[in-house]
Amino acid sequence: MGPRKTPASEDLDDIKKSLDFLSEEVTAIRLHQNNILDLVKEVKSLRLSNEEKDKRIAALENRVAELEQYSKINDVIITGLRVKPSSYASAVATTSTVGEPSVEVLNSTEKQVTSFLRTKGIEVDCDTVEACHPLPRRGKDDKPAIIMRFTKRKYKFALLKQGRLLKGSDVFINEHLTKKNADIARKARFLRKQGKIQSTWTTNCKVFVK
Repeated sequence: MGPRKTPASEDLDDIKKSLDFLSEEVTAIRLHQNNILDLVKEVKSLRLSNEEKDKRIAALENRVAELEQYSKINDVIITGLRVKPSSYASAVATTSTVGEPSVEVLNSTEKQVTSFLRTKGIEVDCDTVEACHPLPRRGKDDKPAIIMRFTKRKYKFALLKQGRLLKGSDVFINEHLTKKNADIARKARFLRKQGKIQSTWTTNCKVFVK
C-alpha cells in the first residue's frame, strides 16, 4: 500500500487536473477562434470580389446604355401627328413579312410628315432624311409616334431648333431617348413642375437640369 496522500497533495493534483482541462479548453477555443477568423477573412474577400463584380457589371450596363443611345443620336421622335397610308394598297401592306414597316408606309409617312412640317414653316430637306416610320400604336385610335432619322446630327439639330414653330399644334418634336433616359427626363419635368428645379432640357440625348 502506497503512502497516503496528504490533503495538500490532493489539492495540488486537483489543481493540476483543472489546469490541464483548462489548457485543453483554451486550445480548442483558439482553434475555433482561428476558424472563425479564417471565415471572416473569406467573407471579406468574397464581399470585395462581389463589389468589384458589381462595379464591372454597372460599368458594362452603362456602356450598353450609351451604345443604345448612340444608335439613336441622329433621330427625332414626333408625337401628336396622325398619319395614314396614302392608298388602300399601302393600308393592306402596313408591315413587311418580318414585321417592319413596308416601303410604301415609309415613303407615305415621310411625305406626310414633311408636308405637315412645311405647313408650319419648318423646312426639311428629304435628302437629309435617312428613314421615317411610325412606331407601333398602343391603341387603334392612338396617334403613332414617328421616328425620323437623319444622315447627320446637324440636320437633327436644325429641325429641333424649328420646333418652336409647332407651338399650339399639339405636335411635338424631341430627341429620341432610350427608355432609361426618357424616364430621367420625365422625372426632371416632374421636378420642374414641383418647382424643385428651374428648367430641364436635352442635348445630344443627355438630360440636363438647372
